[in-house]
Amino acid sequence: MGLFGTLVETLQASTQSTNRGDGTRESKGAYWCHDCSERILDLDVDGADPPSCPACGDEMEFERSTGSTGCAC
Repeated sequence: MGLFGTLVETLQASTQSTNRGDGTRESKGAYWCHDCSERILDLDVDGADPPSCPACGDEMEFERSTGSTGCAC
């Protein structure tokens, strides 16, 4: 069952879920570095200043979510 069980668990974990947590903090968007394709959710950033890209060090750009799920992906 080892390999089969691992595949099943992986596929179950990758399905989309409508459960986005308890709703106490809702994401408004994410910071992006378009050159490096790096993304940091706004809830993971401390302070009001945009973060630096972890790959290249440039300032990241904030983009708001347009989806109804509250996810900025």
